[in-house]
Amino acid sequence: MKIFHKLVCYTLLAGATTLLPAIAHAAAAPSDADKEFLAKAAQSDVNEYKLSQLAVQKTSNPDVKAFAEKMVDEHMKMTLSMKPFVMAWGLTAPVDLDEDHKTEYMKLNGLSGAAFDKEYMDVMVTDHTKGLDLFTDEAKDTKDAKFKAAVVKGKTIVAAHKNMAYDLQKKL
Repeated sequence: MKIFHKLVCYTLLAGATTLLPAIAHAAAAPSDADKEFLAKAAQSDVNEYKLSQLAVQKTSNPDVKAFAEKMVDEHMKMTLSMKPFVMAWGLTAPVDLDEDHKTEYMKLNGLSGAAFDKEYMDVMVTDHTKGLDLFTDEAKDTKDAKFKAAVVKGKTIVAAHKNMAYDLQKKL
């Protein structure tokens, strides 16, 4: 009889350890607002990455080039930092520019010299200002502690990008 009780206890414990992560995961299910934010942030990363790749190729201004290289590097890192949430939440990461940024890319591609640099930096200031607002709101609203930590870290990076873009924009 003791063996039977031990077997039942082990079976219940094994079942509980299997169910607990599923229960914990269900409790931490993302809200629709979290998913919407993540989709927008992922799209923003793609937009900044691709426009900045173009800037690295086209600019002759060393400050703009350094900024664009930093944007390529840091937006790729931000994409990677959010990838676990994208995958866990069943979202599809964007791979191309959104329609507004496709139009902007074509416009930038037709410019050169100071006109290119000014337009690129104007877009960077505008995009990072919008991005900072997006991250600020999400940091206040999300209930998922792990996601909030990633959002707060992202917010810090986007704020730094906005300030760098604004400072460089004033110099042009």
